[in-house]
Amino acid sequence: MDRSSLLQLIQEQLDPDNTGFIGVETFASLVHSHELPLDPSKLEMLVALAQSNDEGQICYQELVDLVSNISSKRSSSFKRAIANGQRALPRDVLLDETGLGFYKRFVRYVAYEILPCEMDRRWYFYQHRTCPPPIFMAAVTLTQIIVFLCYGARLNRWVLQTYHPEYMKSPLVYHPGHRARAWRFFTYMFMHVGLEQLGFNALLQLMIGVPLEMVHGILRISFLYLAGVLAGSLTVSITDMRAPLVGGSGGVYALCSAHLANVVMNWAGMRCPYKLLRMVLALVCMSSEVGRAVWLRFSPPLAASGPQPSFMAHLAGAIVGISMGLTILRSYEENLQDQCVWWVVLLSYATFLVFAVFWNIFAYDLLGTQIPPPP
Repeated sequence: MDRSSLLQLIQEQLDPDNTGFIGVETFASLVHSHELPLDPSKLEMLVALAQSNDEGQICYQELVDLVSNISSKRSSSFKRAIANGQRALPRDVLLDETGLGFYKRFVRYVAYEILPCEMDRRWYFYQHRTCPPPIFMAAVTLTQIIVFLCYGARLNRWVLQTYHPEYMKSPLVYHPGHRARAWRFFTYMFMHVGLEQLGFNALLQLMIGVPLEMVHGILRISFLYLAGVLAGSLTVSITDMRAPLVGGSGGVYALCSAHLANVVMNWAGMRCPYKLLRMVLALVCMSSEVGRAVWLRFSPPLAASGPQPSFMAHLAGAIVGISMGLTILRSYEENLQDQCVWWVVLLSYATFLVFAVFWNIFAYDLLGTQIPPPP
């Protein structure tokens, strides 16, 4: 049965007088007598909404929204159903759950780390599936480690690798003299200054990126990470025109800034332990990493043949995280395309991309920028 036929059946049999409401008992009989193409979890929530209604009725329009909503994401009407039909999920607080296996305890930990609302935490816990696994952040981190080990073994250098002339010849490094090679605006994220930068980024990608990917999905988190990476390289090409760039800090700071901003804006609802101490520690570590990058850029400890990698990617990633990332994290299980703020953020980001492309095509020649010769 297609959706149009289903809606016609519902209206003819359950609401022939066009009252706008359907009795819950009548609706339950329809559920059992027909194969309805509805997500069972959404169906359960809709019935719970009707049970919470004084007259035991389901709003016809909310049912239409659910049937018509092809996406698995929650619509605004379904979100109201969740809020009003809380008895559809177990009432016990997740922390009181006993007898859980290791993985389910980890899922519960992720729910309390990422989500600010107890209803969302319970929804995530009971609806979580192991497939697909959070492979994006793990794959990016593993690739970064492999690339670092390969160059470290080849150059016999594990810190301050960018001071080695052969390292900067890599086809992965962003260099202003190679702007026409567009892939470098992304692939620089696989290269790192040294072991300390790689360790910092890998740790944050695994500790924050993987839980975010588990909750919000691979598409949203990979899009946010790569948006931070691209914004980082383009910002460097505009604000620090002579500098090369390495490291995944643009994407890392997009994820971390989005998560920290979400924690601050939902401070009362977050139940992660020691959140104030961890917030301060995270800000200190992120600020220290930016300070280290600034120091290496303007006061290099070793003689170098050209400018050292820029630090502007950190700041660009943070801006992407606070704007685009926060919008994503505050829209758990909701359709982004239905939100005006999402389109405003996307339009702003697209405008920046267009400006940056034209800047890279024309500004270097118009301003007479002296670019160091590419290695």
